Amino acid sequence: MREILGRRLQRLRDRFQSLRPERGRSGGTSALLEAALDCATTWQWPVLPGVGRSGTDGTRCACPDPDCAVPGAHPFDPGLLAASTDPRMVSWWWTNRPTAPVLMATGGTAPCAVSLPAGAAARALVRLDAQGLRLGPVVATPTRWALLVAPYSLERLGELLYAKDHVPSSLRFHGEGGYLLLPPSAASSGGRVRWEREPRPLPQGPADPKSPGARASQTAGAKLWLPDVEAVVDALVEASSSAPGGGSRLAY
Repeated sequence: MREILGRRLQRLRDRFQSLRPERGRSGGTSALLEAALDCATTWQWPVLPGVGRSGTDGTRCACPDPDCAVPGAHPFDPGLLAASTDPRMVSWWWTNRPTAPVLMATGGTAPCAVSLPAGAAARALVRLDAQGLRLGPVVATPTRWALLVAPYSLERLGELLYAKDHVPSSLRFHGEGGYLLLPPSAASSGGRVRWEREPRPLPQGPADPKSPGARASQTAGAKLWLPDVEAVVDALVEASSSAPGGGSRLAY
């Protein structure tokens, strides 16, 4: 039985590999396509291409809004509801738009996220590590970092935030119906998105009893360790509140 399952798994891997465009003389497949396929097939995170940028200098968002707050780094056409884990669809999108940013639709079976200014996030990670909390992946741009957390409902998030005396406006929550820009996309504020902490498969074995407030998030893909939003929000609120200006300025 184990041998049969092994052969089936290998056939699936071969099929996914065959859907990736062949490497050409220009140096290989797009890094953005590779990243999008990895998210869709390994982790089963629904992804879609961002709108990207236009103009001779490449600084203007390709959407119709001349004052777009997040140039290039948001859904437009296709819309967010088109996000998919189908490797054929993902390959088609980035074969036709090889420079498009990679967006993950958050919530549902995919992770949610909490983001905050980069300096505050770095301090929060130090505190959470000192508490012994096992964190999941962390996405970083030059101005903001996002901690991936286990999926949560809007009702659950509302109850959590209602109990707080103050929640800085610089703290953003990417839940059901939201999205998150993933590496190695171009950040809207300049520079590139990167993994401060990369997603790694959860090792086989029992859960870590020394890691409070965290759990293995089971998706249709590989298991990934994600903390519950309740486990990290206190540290993130405190770090944002102690930022210059009380963390009230929202920097994308």
